[in-house]
Amino acid sequence: MQNRLLIVEDDHGISEAVALNMQFVGYGYAVFDDGKKAADSLADDHAYDLALLDIMLPGIDGFELFSYMERYNIPVIYMTAKTDSASEIKGLMDGAEDYIVKPFDVLTLMVRIEKVLKRTGRLNTVYRVRDIELNSETRVVTKAGRAVELQPLEFDVLLTLLKNKNLTVSREHLLSDVWGYEYAGETRAVDMKISNLRKKLNLGDAIRAIPKLGYRLEER
Repeated sequence: MQNRLLIVEDDHGISEAVALNMQFVGYGYAVFDDGKKAADSLADDHAYDLALLDIMLPGIDGFELFSYMERYNIPVIYMTAKTDSASEIKGLMDGAEDYIVKPFDVLTLMVRIEKVLKRTGRLNTVYRVRDIELNSETRVVTKAGRAVELQPLEFDVLLTLLKNKNLTVSREHLLSDVWGYEYAGETRAVDMKISNLRKKLNLGDAIRAIPKLGYRLEER
């Protein structure tokens, strides 16, 4: 079952960009541009795993909207242009899981979303692309229902690509996410694991090399 997020943001450019990336990586979502409308909607539909709230909203602001999230036990990440420490402290002290300041990198937002979902026990652990299924808890990968043996690093590279499906992931991001920040090797290590995944899972046309950037696992 896919995770579902609530996005409350009155800047349509930002909300559309965030929603598009939610769609790309496989999250369900609902979008509101008014705090009161979002609050009123919860009586009929509050099946969300996480809420992304702006603070400066029409209707009611994000801080007031937070109390409605608490009522329905929906974790919150604030994404806001408010850079003052007082707002950040208030948001976190009130109980928000995280606070991210605009403008932000999409991959950074995705990582923070995943960390909150995992910390709150709401993270979907099964990822799919084509006829391939990966279970991040059991660390089992199947293709057309049959188990495929992957080396641990191959598994972790595939998992990172699946978490960011249809997004470009840099070699540096893969190195830090899979090998760890302390890894001092060259990025050709990433290229080797990608080559192995393409062969073992027949993903040659799905894992695209993006010149000078990295790789993107595509599913349209």
